[in-house]
Amino acid sequence: MLSIPLSGRVQQEATISLWRPVGPTELALIRESGMRAFPPRLPDQPIFYPVLSEDYAVTIARDWNVPASGAGYVTRFQVKQRFLARSQVQEASGHAHLEYWIPADALDDFNAAIVGPIEVARSFS
Repeated sequence: MLSIPLSGRVQQEATISLWRPVGPTELALIRESGMRAFPPRLPDQPIFYPVLSEDYAVTIARDWNVPASGAGYVTRFQVKQRFLARSQVQEASGHAHLEYWIPADALDDFNAAIVGPIEVARSFS
């Protein structure tokens, strides 16, 4: 979101870089959105978890997505910092494995807080 203060300068809203490991099915749905949104969670997926480091996303994409679905991808995207301020960072099995837990019913709001496109940063097969 841009704002134009009285000085006439355009200011960018602060964002945070996040990553999300995905398999081929989820990536196809992201592509269907024009690389602008993550798809709704499945009924057995109550939490959407973007992660805070590329290394952690690589581990999941390579070690979990590839065996499960034949390919794994690491997506990178920017999210408005003010949206993430209402969520706490969670530690998942170690201090290097940090992620946000976004409830499935808040995913539309999360998607609205993405700034710019979702990019494929890495791929594994």
